[in-house]
Amino acid sequence: MPLPTSSTPNCYALVPCAGAGLRAGAGGPKQYASVAGCSVVGHTLAALAAVPRLAATLVVLAPDDDAFEREVPGTRAWIARCGGATRAASVARGLAALRERGAAESDWVLVHDAARCLLRPAWVERLIAACEDDAVGGLLALPLADTLKQEQGGRVAATVERAGKWAAQTPQMFRIGLLQRALAAAGPGVTDEAGAVEALGLAPRLVAGELENFKLTWPADFALAARLLETR
Repeated sequence: MPLPTSSTPNCYALVPCAGAGLRAGAGGPKQYASVAGCSVVGHTLAALAAVPRLAATLVVLAPDDDAFEREVPGTRAWIARCGGATRAASVARGLAALRERGAAESDWVLVHDAARCLLRPAWVERLIAACEDDAVGGLLALPLADTLKQEQGGRVAATVERAGKWAAQTPQMFRIGLLQRALAAAGPGVTDEAGAVEALGLAPRLVAGELENFKLTWPADFALAARLLETR
């Protein structure tokens, strides 16, 4: 698939898909669990494929993954079997794979969790519109509504002030070169791309997300996702 030629920076999606998903109790990698008649990652990639601004989507798989083509037949996404032991490692290797395919440092990459399978194309377009002229980039996120409790030994140790706090979602959108530098400096322990960029002293833009854009993590999440997908 040839890369588009344009003076406008291209936008790529990158989906780290190399995890084991042990907390989900799905009997295997949660990205391949069936939800509403399709694999979790199949729903995710279908949503990304419907975003006109995305030049391509790269899926980062574990080196020994032999299930993807069977679970997501007919996908047009690019595949890189170079996933690492952590999310940060998988994303860093995925960025290198994008560069090998011709993506430029100044192009945008939108990193999205494979397990956020209720994604809608309009939400991705909202993020791109908000960040394409931003000096740093940004992410979908939700302002916290619930009262937060700090736990210690199974009991409440403190009530945490919630004002000004947001729950990070994905996609998270940054220039490829900036994100490569940020991840290299942050190391493998960083849990999201925005955190790595923040560590450089930069402030990513917060773009309002949606409650439905939750990450399938626990067993009950799969039943909820199935109900929502089936009633759309």
